[in-house]
Amino acid sequence: MSYLDHIKACNNANLSRYARFRIGNAPLGAVRSDFANALIGLGGDFVRDENGEFGFARHIQTPAQRNDTLHRATVQLCDTGHIRHLHGEKFDVRASLSEAPLCQLDRFAMPHFGFRSWGVHMNGYVRKSDGLHMWIAKRSQDKPTYPGMLDNMVAGGQPAGLGFRENMIKECAEEADIPSSLADGLQAVGTVSYLYETDEGLKPDVMVNYDLELPETFEPRCADGEVERFDLLPIAEVAEIVRSGFDFKFNCALVIIDFLIRHGYLTADNEPDYNGLITGLHRDINR
Repeated sequence: MSYLDHIKACNNANLSRYARFRIGNAPLGAVRSDFANALIGLGGDFVRDENGEFGFARHIQTPAQRNDTLHRATVQLCDTGHIRHLHGEKFDVRASLSEAPLCQLDRFAMPHFGFRSWGVHMNGYVRKSDGLHMWIAKRSQDKPTYPGMLDNMVAGGQPAGLGFRENMIKECAEEADIPSSLADGLQAVGTVSYLYETDEGLKPDVMVNYDLELPETFEPRCADGEVERFDLLPIAEVAEIVRSGFDFKFNCALVIIDFLIRHGYLTADNEPDYNGLITGLHRDINR
């Protein structure tokens, strides 16, 4: 296999299976037919228009009304088995970062509606005499999603009410016991986006990424139980793990590929799929 296989795996969505979900005139999400029928079956809060697209009924106009409607709907759909379970943490639903949230939804329900989620991911690395090393997390076997898989040193979803950097610093403390004195060195390095399809639905998601150079003397601690262990690996070993298999959680491999490109490990001279990687890491998710 190749690095490009991770790009392809993260952009596996077949949009022909989905109908748009609009809030006002904006196409904010997309739903599969079985879930769309379940929404309509709840009563008069969701409607299908003449074009086969879905949205809120006209009497639901404000963010508060949408929030109440979504809360009731997701609880009911969880009871009927259309949603397996809810997380309890709310994510903002918005057309773009420059616009105010149109509503909020439980993070585990986001793929069912095809709404875009945002997350923060951090590459923690160390400069040694023999080159770059990267801290890699192994997810706990008790995690409800992707248990036991490899992960970026620190990562998390973007909950409502927090800034991205603020959230990243919070996750650093919670997941790896990184003190604020070190987390203050976080460097914002851009985003990675993809269009991924799961059993639950569509994930047109964006990861906001950070690099953090750490001293050799620092060792992370599994602080909240979400990580089984941390390993500090030479960057060549990390690159080979990504290139040769799917040991990493699907989207975390993209964050590492982006790191390898930005730090000059993958170049146009040594990587035949270089152009495909550059363009593939930034999927146009405007539908």
